[in-house]
Amino acid sequence: MPKIPFWVFIILAVLYFTAIRVDTMDVDASQYAEMSREMKQSGDYLHLYDRGHDYLDKPPFLFWASATSMRVFGDTNFGFKLPSILFALLALFATYRLTRLLYNEDTARIAALVLGTSQGLFLMTNDVRCDTILMSWVILAIWLIKEWQENKKLYYLLLGAACVAGGMMTKGPIALMVPAFCFISDWVLKRQWKMFIRPQYLLAIVVIGILLIPMSIGLYQQFDLHPEKLIDGKYHTSGLRFFYWSQSFGRITGESPWSNGAGFDFLMSSMLWAYLPWILLFLTGFITNVVRLVKQKIRLAYNEEWLSTGGFILTYCSLASSHYQLPHYIFVAFPLASIVTGKYLYDLMNGRYPKMYRILKPTQTTISALLLVGALLTLTFVFPARPLVIVAWVGSAALWLYLAVSKKVTGKLVWISASAIMLANIFLTNHFYHSLLEYEVGAKVGRYIDYRNIPANKILSYRMQDELDALPFYARRVIAKSDTPMVKLPAVQYVLTMDSGINDLHEKGYSFDTVKRSVLFKVSQLTPEFLNPATRSTAVHNYYFLRMK
Repeated sequence: MPKIPFWVFIILAVLYFTAIRVDTMDVDASQYAEMSREMKQSGDYLHLYDRGHDYLDKPPFLFWASATSMRVFGDTNFGFKLPSILFALLALFATYRLTRLLYNEDTARIAALVLGTSQGLFLMTNDVRCDTILMSWVILAIWLIKEWQENKKLYYLLLGAACVAGGMMTKGPIALMVPAFCFISDWVLKRQWKMFIRPQYLLAIVVIGILLIPMSIGLYQQFDLHPEKLIDGKYHTSGLRFFYWSQSFGRITGESPWSNGAGFDFLMSSMLWAYLPWILLFLTGFITNVVRLVKQKIRLAYNEEWLSTGGFILTYCSLASSHYQLPHYIFVAFPLASIVTGKYLYDLMNGRYPKMYRILKPTQTTISALLLVGALLTLTFVFPARPLVIVAWVGSAALWLYLAVSKKVTGKLVWISASAIMLANIFLTNHFYHSLLEYEVGAKVGRYIDYRNIPANKILSYRMQDELDALPFYARRVIAKSDTPMVKLPAVQYVLTMDSGINDLHEKGYSFDTVKRSVLFKVSQLTPEFLNPATRSTAVHNYYFLRMK
């Protein structure tokens, strides 16, 4: 099959950047955006605060990167999202380089395209999470350490160690565990016992330790030095212990109070949608690799690799053992899954598994067609679009159909899948998400507050049911909130509230004018009632922005 041309990745990058026009989504992305804005405003990069309160949940790197970006590009969607999008592209590059080192140029380009066109990555460029940057640091570390193993140049190992430190400053010890899982499984199956004891590892540990010093100092100063602080209902909270143990390993041992009852299969069920359109190809390739290893009596030849499959297995088992799991936790292993998928696709299209190819080709065609049909439903049913947008979808469907039926197109298994998910996400990003965010009150009211330059001490968020993390980011000021009547309420000039708040204000004799009124919905928790226009009115709630008299 011909190589995947590099201009495809340019188109992919452009598609990622279109996500900038989509506002941040409550809760996580909006919270991270506001924390980054506060960090930029205060200039304090050592300590983390969320609307003025001590924050102990995520390490600081995402906030460092976004705050620095905002210092250059302003408190905007672009300023906040730029670092995450750049790291997503860096993850594609590292996946390409690692796969080329393990296999060949064609497989490397396929693997990078598979990662770049997985639905989870499209979602992460719209709804920014720490996992995008974590994923990038981790696959960079694995590639660089493998380069050191192959070329014996020490600076590769030290750069890999720096990437491990970057990942730990993004989401904790998992950034060290995943590379370890990859190399340990590979070395054990190749019986490369000498690789476990190398003096160069001491230098790598020193690099990691030095780079972690700023974060550790900040944690120690903010929490360990202040046992009197009440953090999550507890005194004597150690920030150092939290990040280096409790937040990761404590969820496995049960020490951490976080638990949502997710089972061992939770992350795999999440991959069924997050790794579209490649999930069946990945599972088939994964099973093929495991069966081959069993036939080889659990032993690999020197020119074979188990970094990707072994690393994925151990990473999955580690994450799935946690008492608290969310769908995006598995995203850190997507580059490894993409290498497995890329290699299997390369073998399929070079005639290695003809029977499986005959089964998977119509299956992938069906999945790809359904993705485009799903995009059409969002344009015609969920959020009806203008006729010009429908015409654009028709043109996209015609292009995909040409790729599916033309005899001139080689490598169809790749092209029909990649083109379908890319075309579908053009409409999801630029129509569906954009329409969906119209139901997020924080961005709309926040922009009004910023435009009118209303002082923060004159505004109150009163009896709002959900956290409005987007409100302070787009208002560019921290807004006080309350669920009970405030003694100084008459001094407040503006109140953001819902029906229960309106009723309460009426009962207490307050008078006001309605500045803005509309409906809101928690966009991160879509329901069938909301997606159906006929029942949407039963799923949304009224909100009011009031000017007090």
